[in-house]
Amino acid sequence: MKKLMLFAAMAVLGFTGMNAQGANFGVKAGVDFASAKAEISGVSATASETGFYAGFFAEVGISDTFSFQPEVLYVAIKDLDQINIPLMAKYAASEKLSLLAGPTLGVLLDTADGVKSFNYGAEVGAAFDVSEELFVEARYNIGLANLIEDAPSGFSSKISGLFVGLGYRF
Repeated sequence: MKKLMLFAAMAVLGFTGMNAQGANFGVKAGVDFASAKAEISGVSATASETGFYAGFFAEVGISDTFSFQPEVLYVAIKDLDQINIPLMAKYAASEKLSLLAGPTLGVLLDTADGVKSFNYGAEVGAAFDVSEELFVEARYNIGLANLIEDAPSGFSSKISGLFVGLGYRF
């Protein structure tokens, strides 16, 4: 598990290093309003918790309006810690407003028996530049992975979340 996370972090950093001329780097942190949904034979239950996230990102310019933004984030929600790796496409809708969308990979840390450690989903959101360095963002992550190991038909457990935070570009 740790090898997978190390490999993913090195791949993100290696890719951004190859394109360093058009790249910005930064840090971000904020609050995560998470929800877990369990479904058993057609009956579903949802629970919500609030946590935080923190990490770093690279923004690699592709054109004047498009960029690629890989990230590595630590997400903590009550007893659940996760490393998220969003791979976002970023579109500059205006000088200050950007729209983001893309897949996200995750590794749940310290999982219980019967719970998968690999998570994946999709994210959509927006970022607003307060200044050239500082921005605010809001994104929604929908969990697509069934986290129950060897789940029988009709059994699933998924994690989603609303992320709201600040970022700083160096």
